[in-house]
Amino acid sequence: MDLAGADWRKSSYTTSNGGNCVELADVSAFLAARDGTAWRKASRSGENGGDCVEMAGVGGVVAVRDSKDPGGPVLLLAPATLRAAVQEAAALPGA
Repeated sequence: MDLAGADWRKSSYTTSNGGNCVELADVSAFLAARDGTAWRKASRSGENGGDCVEMAGVGGVVAVRDSKDPGGPVLLLAPATLRAAVQEAAALPGA
């Protein structure tokens, strides 16, 4: 996915001399402009809504969004990163 035109914003904790920085960009417009993005709702989602996430494979990454707010923020993760996060969450007490 080419995000060269995205409006990237550096973390407010970034120093003027570089260092370890985090940059964020809203990619919702990129995904909205794509025809045929196939969003899939989590298998644990009930028919009555509730707390749900949707995922879509887009350009080698996994896009994650809140199913109740499809026009809202989207998180892009490498497949391996998403897999590790899910495994960590499943290992939490009470999961």
